[in-house]
Amino acid sequence: MSNCFHLAIPAGDLNLAKNFYCEVLGCKSGNSEKHRWLDIDFWGNELTLHQSEESLPKVRHDVDMGAVLVPHFGIHLPEREFQALKARIEAAGLVYLDPPYRRFIDSEYEQETFFIADPNGNILEMKTMVNPKVLFKVESANMLNH
Repeated sequence: MSNCFHLAIPAGDLNLAKNFYCEVLGCKSGNSEKHRWLDIDFWGNELTLHQSEESLPKVRHDVDMGAVLVPHFGIHLPEREFQALKARIEAAGLVYLDPPYRRFIDSEYEQETFFIADPNGNILEMKTMVNPKVLFKVESANMLNH
């Protein structure tokens, strides 16, 4: 797991959070300290869920397709995994905060995305890119010009 991203978030009840991340999203649990925190393998990244009573404040920011909830985090998945994740979310009866939709249609940045909340109200954006190789293309090109 070298160069993996680490994020620690307030998770509310750890048992509810573990069920959401492991049973619904399909992640695996890792190291933990009982009643304090739990590590989740979030598609190769370390997500640490902290037992808490607080949650993060949320606001909506305007972007190309409307107003998205911030803060949020998520993952880019291959198409097949993304569609399987949508099926698991729908089978679990979860409600989308922003239902699946496509952005940047007919461009090299075309993607499908949706927003959901975990049991503590943390916002997740899940995506699949039609062409995942362009994700950092603009930034990489800009860096070469400096």
